[in-house]
Amino acid sequence: MSLKKTLTAAFLTAILAFTSGSASAEGTPKFILKMATVAPKGHAITRRMEDLNHDVREATNNEVMFKIYWGGVQGDDNNIFRKIRLGQLHGGFFSGYSLGHIVPEVRVTEMPYIFANDDEVRYVRDKMEATMFEYFDKRGYVILGSFIDIGFTYLFSKEPATSLATMKKFRCWVPGEDSLAQSFFKGMGIQPVPLSVNDVMTSVSTNLIDSAAMTPFGAIAFRWYTKFKYMSDYPLVNIVGANIVSKKAWEQITPQSQDKILKIANKYCDRQKDDLTEANHESMKLLQKEGIKIVHMDPKKDPEKFKFLVDAGFKAREDQIGVLYSRELMNKTLALVEEYRKKNPGGKSKTSANKR
Repeated sequence: MSLKKTLTAAFLTAILAFTSGSASAEGTPKFILKMATVAPKGHAITRRMEDLNHDVREATNNEVMFKIYWGGVQGDDNNIFRKIRLGQLHGGFFSGYSLGHIVPEVRVTEMPYIFANDDEVRYVRDKMEATMFEYFDKRGYVILGSFIDIGFTYLFSKEPATSLATMKKFRCWVPGEDSLAQSFFKGMGIQPVPLSVNDVMTSVSTNLIDSAAMTPFGAIAFRWYTKFKYMSDYPLVNIVGANIVSKKAWEQITPQSQDKILKIANKYCDRQKDDLTEANHESMKLLQKEGIKIVHMDPKKDPEKFKFLVDAGFKAREDQIGVLYSRELMNKTLALVEEYRKKNPGGKSKTSANKR
């Protein structure tokens, strides 16, 4: 299998997480957790997804299995949420923007330019996990396993983002009515264009948009690299993801099986975080092989442009106080980043923009 196909399959595996509903010879389970996602189905069900479903069925004595409806067959995220509320679905996999419809506070770890590397992301999200779990619990949802670090996003564009004047002419895709993304791009003077992720390819072709932020992994999986020519190497945000299940459905499962499922889910989430980190790194190399030109920005050599980005990031996160999260929660997040850096001195920090 080619590297491109391998990475694409791995991406779909990671974003579908562990919601596979493959056939089994173990007979009909007592309870099927019906999950949905807008993510497209991969070319094959991987061994890891099969193993997790097998492990859950085995550990629960065939009480529980997962069934996935992928590729948006149950509608977009709004439709999926509606069906969860009606009991037609039990949960699904969502990224930060959609998770924010339930718990806006979860977006606090998606503030622009607060993380320098994957280790910082994992440290902060691990420290904040208990708090976020409580928010979801109060709103009627259970997180299966842990939060998944989907990866850093970078700006892909038709023209190179080599100057402020050029960047201000961009028309950039943002997912739906994402207030955080809109605040950020407006802060840079870039026109945000709210669209579904499924509309990006067509919108680039019709010149409705000329830029979009995405992880390297996502750019491969969704084939955006065939539409864009350039990628800025300065990361914007790190996207969070999670599998969630309604408490109403979850409480139909015995407490003993709940404990077993969460332990298994935690194990697989840890593996998926490692997989995604590696896959994003490998995707960077593949994008260049496919002809994407990297636009490098060195804060020391281009302080004016760096300050421009930092100021936009600062404004965006300030704008969302009282909209997505409180100042207290924002300050706690920034303090955890600094706490990690003090414990791990000497690390390179490309995105050290917590303070102006």
